[in-house]
Amino acid sequence: MERIDGKKKIADFMVKEQQTYEFKIKYAAIRAREFVEECEKRGLNYHVSVGGLDSITLYYFLRSIGIEAQGISVSYLEDISIQKVHRELGLIRLKSVQKADGTYWNKSSVLNEFGFPVLSKEIASKIETLANPTEKNKTVRHAIVTGETGEYGGFQKNSRMKMSQKWLEKFGGYSNEEEGTAYQIPCFKVSSKCCYYLKEKPCDDWAKQNKSVPFLGLMASEGGRRAKSLRLNGCNYFGKSTVRSAPFAIFNRQDLLQLTLDLNVPVPEIYGTIERKEDGTLYTTKAQRTGCSMCGFGIHLEKRPHRFDQLRERNPKEWHYWMYECCEDKQGNKYGWGKVLDYIGVRWENRPEDIQVSGQLEMDLGN
Repeated sequence: MERIDGKKKIADFMVKEQQTYEFKIKYAAIRAREFVEECEKRGLNYHVSVGGLDSITLYYFLRSIGIEAQGISVSYLEDISIQKVHRELGLIRLKSVQKADGTYWNKSSVLNEFGFPVLSKEIASKIETLANPTEKNKTVRHAIVTGETGEYGGFQKNSRMKMSQKWLEKFGGYSNEEEGTAYQIPCFKVSSKCCYYLKEKPCDDWAKQNKSVPFLGLMASEGGRRAKSLRLNGCNYFGKSTVRSAPFAIFNRQDLLQLTLDLNVPVPEIYGTIERKEDGTLYTTKAQRTGCSMCGFGIHLEKRPHRFDQLRERNPKEWHYWMYECCEDKQGNKYGWGKVLDYIGVRWENRPEDIQVSGQLEMDLGN
């Protein structure tokens, strides 16, 4: 951070985040055009990675300023109403990663093979590391349980590598013998690999094949692991292994929704409509965020009705599948997110009549 004057870069970026909507629109257009110019100098093509409303709006914005970037998406992962918009936009719709036997990974096969995406990508990755011990990851596993990093990590005693005590109690049992602890081991697998097999790798593979780099609809105001990176590296980044543009990086949710209205962007039905509160705040009447219908990252932080409650209202058959049938244990018994949510203490509808739902599940699993 000191070598690259990181603190100043972050502070300067955050000043831009406080500017007016009009400033941000002009700034986004300048950064987007600069990215295109640099790509052309380097002999690179560029595309838009399209998912939900944020990136759909980005796709419209780029076209409104004369940038004709190809849109790509692993569309089947999204809600049906989002898929409809994708078809209307004429996006290139990719499939997930292909297996050795010629079939493609889908949501269910990833869950069964690797495990559930629960809590957060970072925590799921740590749990996955604990569950798959090797000599190489021994130091990392010790740090996850104790916070002690050893020589490799500068002999820190209370590092951020340590998983919170709450989740160690639930998921730290894989290291009980080594660490002398008495933590629990869940009766299901946990993994952070879903995005990689279902979305990230197919998009990366397409990009390499087409010598193309992405425009992404990321905003630092959304927080999470990417916020610091955006504030440190700015809207456009040309690194050794990563090249990307995030023209909306200084936007907040209000800026994004206002631009969606200004450009008359089609709002997928899952979001409802964009309305304005008495104080002028814009909001979507239904979902505020969307993503893969079986993703559980952050579910423990949501108030009810949470994402699975909302899925039940939209598509009861799909909800039933993810709650009760998407996985199979070694004894051949089916189970799903219901068991996972119970384990982490997230309430969900669990009535006897739910188990009686029958009929063919009307959903695209990606095969």
